[in-house]
Amino acid sequence: MSYLELLKLASTEAVVVVTALVVLAIGLTTRREATGVTVATAQGDQNVGGSSSARTNAICSFIAALGLAIAIGTALMLPRKATLFSGMLVITPLTSLFKIICMALAFFAVLLTKSEKSLRHPGEYLAILLLATVGLMLLVSSEELLMIFIGLELLGLSLYVMVAFDKTDVRSAEAGLKYFLFGSTSSAFTLFGISLIYGMSGITSLAAISEKLATVSVQPLLAVGIVMTLIGFAFKIAAAPFHLWAPDAYQGAPIPSAAFIASGSKVASFVVLGKIVLVGFAPLHGDAAWHAMVAGWSPVLAALAALSILVGNFVALAQSNLRRLLAYSAVAHAGYTLIGLVAGDREGFSAALFYTTTYAITLVGAFGVVALVRRETAGDDFSNFSGLISRSPMLAGCMSIFMLSLAGIPPLAGFFGKFYLFSVALRADAGHGLLWLVAVALFGSLISLYYYLIVLKVIFVDEPSLAIASSPDHLSPDLLQRIAVAVLAAVVLFLGLMPDALAAGLLAAMP
Repeated sequence: MSYLELLKLASTEAVVVVTALVVLAIGLTTRREATGVTVATAQGDQNVGGSSSARTNAICSFIAALGLAIAIGTALMLPRKATLFSGMLVITPLTSLFKIICMALAFFAVLLTKSEKSLRHPGEYLAILLLATVGLMLLVSSEELLMIFIGLELLGLSLYVMVAFDKTDVRSAEAGLKYFLFGSTSSAFTLFGISLIYGMSGITSLAAISEKLATVSVQPLLAVGIVMTLIGFAFKIAAAPFHLWAPDAYQGAPIPSAAFIASGSKVASFVVLGKIVLVGFAPLHGDAAWHAMVAGWSPVLAALAALSILVGNFVALAQSNLRRLLAYSAVAHAGYTLIGLVAGDREGFSAALFYTTTYAITLVGAFGVVALVRRETAGDDFSNFSGLISRSPMLAGCMSIFMLSLAGIPPLAGFFGKFYLFSVALRADAGHGLLWLVAVALFGSLISLYYYLIVLKVIFVDEPSLAIASSPDHLSPDLLQRIAVAVLAAVVLFLGLMPDALAAGLLAAMP
């Protein structure tokens, strides 16, 4: 294969990398010019620096968004099927679809950077975000364990920096350190597990591992390797009890970073986790049915799912900060999504991917509202959202769509996502063996309805606090971000009314 053919098949990643380098160069160049002007100017240093930073942010955001749009166009032109280097890079309808989804989520995260006043180096920040997007694309398009690990590390190293990027907030540094420590631990578990799997199978391609496992008996080291790999990914998706980094990361990170972690990172992690367990570890599925439990990865994921649903929902009840509430809610939603993987078939994987995609869209929209409110009130506690309906009816309406979708209220996307997951789980076993897991999920959904309605009560019923009441009646206009939030709310409503637009495409793209 020539380099030209290789570049053609990897054109999507190449476009995003080139865009990241261009954005980085512009950010560094404009910052050097701004520094020179500041030194030469005896008065008005802050005004010069602030206007220069805002201008740099606007230019870099535009180029980053344009690059992602071009990359989405190149993804649409990729061949239907292709495989490079024994599965290191695989092009299928499914991988192309999720490349586009990851880039679309990154596109909206780029739009959120305009609301972050604390980003004094927007060029560097956006370049790191774009490199993290490349890591996402490597994850979803690989079926080889070493390339999956490289994608995880590229994504992880970028996210550690993005979380700790706000030097003016000590919580950002604390969140970055915690995320780095937990992420490093998860990488160690994943790499150790992969090494044990390679040692027992002699290969790192998922399809070949599946063929090898079907012909050999399960050795203790192989079982340890599989469990360690699953633990590593449980950190990535913030499944309990490996979720302790999530609340601090969601609360302390800059809002675009938190939105990207909650959306794109989760989507790619579930795609690659589904490939690993349903392709590579398929012969060791086991059974999580309550009446006929069989050892395998399925009971492990079922236990993680049940624990995540209970821990996430119960702890979310005690939160008074919206970003921490969304973090513990994310733990519960990771548990819901794992139900589709536990079901273990093609339709179960499709249900899990549908749910995680709609959840990611909803979370980006919710963080968009948080960004706009935080910009005006300098906080994201419940008190900062009190009386939002009187200050911005549009934002209040969009936030109600996002919260009700997360709660699973029809006719929004979250309702169909949960219905799809639960119905697939019940059909997966003729004796309704996964009924216990569905019952736990329904119980968790009932609990979650309470704290989501508390958020809506604060927005629609509570009176604004004294500090907010003395501020201007309406939030300052930020047309581009408001349009983005409204578009995301419309997508959530559309996928609830017409779920086949995504669900049918996912099923058709399944191998």
